[in-house]
Amino acid sequence: MSARHAFVLLCAASLAGIGAARADPLPPDTTYRPLPTMPLSRARALDEAQKPQVMERQRALLERRYDLSDQPRQGMMMSGGTKPVQDGVRVKLPEGSSWDALAGMAPAEIREQGLLPQGFLPLPHVKQATGGQVFPELQIDAIAQQEQRDLRRFDVEADLPVHLTPEFPPPIFLTTQPQLGDVSRGELLTIRNYYEIMNGLITPVQMEGLRLLLTPFPQEEFNQTEDRKVAQPSLGVACLDCHSNFHSNAAFHLTPDVRPQANRFRLDTTSLRGMFNQQIHGSKRSLRSIEDFTEFEQRTAYFNGDHVSATRKGVNLPDRPNQVAMMAQMQNIIDFPPAPKLDPFGRLDPALASESELAGEQVFLGKGRCAECHRPETAFMDNQMHDLKLERFYKPGQVANDMVTLPDGPIKTFTLRGIKDSPPYLHDGRLLTLADTVEYFNLVLSTRLTQDEKDDLLAYLLTL
Repeated sequence: MSARHAFVLLCAASLAGIGAARADPLPPDTTYRPLPTMPLSRARALDEAQKPQVMERQRALLERRYDLSDQPRQGMMMSGGTKPVQDGVRVKLPEGSSWDALAGMAPAEIREQGLLPQGFLPLPHVKQATGGQVFPELQIDAIAQQEQRDLRRFDVEADLPVHLTPEFPPPIFLTTQPQLGDVSRGELLTIRNYYEIMNGLITPVQMEGLRLLLTPFPQEEFNQTEDRKVAQPSLGVACLDCHSNFHSNAAFHLTPDVRPQANRFRLDTTSLRGMFNQQIHGSKRSLRSIEDFTEFEQRTAYFNGDHVSATRKGVNLPDRPNQVAMMAQMQNIIDFPPAPKLDPFGRLDPALASESELAGEQVFLGKGRCAECHRPETAFMDNQMHDLKLERFYKPGQVANDMVTLPDGPIKTFTLRGIKDSPPYLHDGRLLTLADTVEYFNLVLSTRLTQDEKDDLLAYLLTL
């Protein structure tokens, strides 16, 4: 029996455990998404019957891996001032271990003894065999109220507690209007209100780009066809449904760039802040312009990278010079949130920073090795892709909720500017807090930071 065949049987057995019948009876390990084999009404009934067990299975996985409690950091708010930053390491340690003990072990030793914390492994989609875009409740409710458009799937829902997700709606900062600060008026930009909010603040070209970014188009799970995952025929989704106010709302998907389905990793929606400084786009694809990224998202994020499915469901093919360019013009004026303690070269101003923050900057630049990729002078990134080789620490082929745990491979360096606004962290959202990221990189990069150095580094990250 081949490994591929064995995995198909494993998936079938796993799915059988969460429902006597499956909405998608074909093996989900092919290059192309299987066509529906039953009427929508039947598939929906099966999905709805399985949903409580699907969500319970994911909840149990999250609780095994993390402390999901609400622990706000005293006096530290996200940039809009409406939501506290969560504090503390949330990844659970193996029984009898400690962070210092793990940091002192060789990767092979951790792998052989199975001591890598489960929260450091790739995080599966809520329903890996089906995948697709999943929106958080706050976004679903806001769009339903403003546009009477339904982003609620009948088979799954978002899995992280709201206190572990970004501020909603997030503030909007413009490179062209820095004196104004947040221009969102505390509202979520939608096709219903964008003109009133942005009129007089942006150019006609940018306004047209914004209109397109807020216009819904068919998407894999949100469309008119019989294999959609919403109850009623849908207009689709808009770019800014995921990138709320050009930031992130913790919506997630599966990467369009990997097959088979069981190998695809969860992809957390990233912020569009600071796009003007970024030279590569997409965690895996390394697209070399925001125009390319904007154009190809219609075939990737919208349709799982499947042009066959896109054609059947109603792909939108934006015109490169007259639409894509305008969408890019709008995205390229979205600024980072203010960081008043940083000087023009991305270094802390000693007159404004605390002793702990200044010490953390030195850890960042030196022992912590953070600045080797997140360079302060280039907006805390390097426009490169890097492979952290986490697989040194675990045995491959583990299965978590139908996802096969495989090496991440090269992933692009994401900016750290405004990082306190963007939980959860890493490309798949596997790390819930910045304290988790400090422990993760301390282990993976073998930097062996002391607890004081970790605390100082965290204080520094919160200034960015």
